[in-house]
Amino acid sequence: MRLLVDTHAFLWFIDDDPRLSRHARQVMTERNELLLSIASLWEIAIKISLGRLAIPLPCDEFMKQQLRMNRISTLPIEIAHLTLVAELPFHHRDPFDRLLISQGLKEQLTILSKDTAFDAYQVARFW
Repeated sequence: MRLLVDTHAFLWFIDDDPRLSRHARQVMTERNELLLSIASLWEIAIKISLGRLAIPLPCDEFMKQQLRMNRISTLPIEIAHLTLVAELPFHHRDPFDRLLISQGLKEQLTILSKDTAFDAYQVARFW
């Protein structure tokens, strides 16, 4: 299964946070293809700069280390993803999540997210 991991799921996974569902943790540790959008890395960088997320290493080292250790590939932002964002209804207002929804739809990915607002779109979501 190809999974696009939402930012909170990624952070909860690497922190071994109990808010990550048992099912989500299971699919992340199995041999599924895990993808993290560049938008999620951007969101993490913003959280770090605002002081809302503390990490033990410089940002670039931390991100590269976690992606490598957890077998997670990055998903670039393509023009086709942005075009679809412009067409999405505003069931969800968060710009990062709207981009993830668009990427999930365009790339036919299941999104690993607790966010039930994703369900208003025709995107597959797992939690």
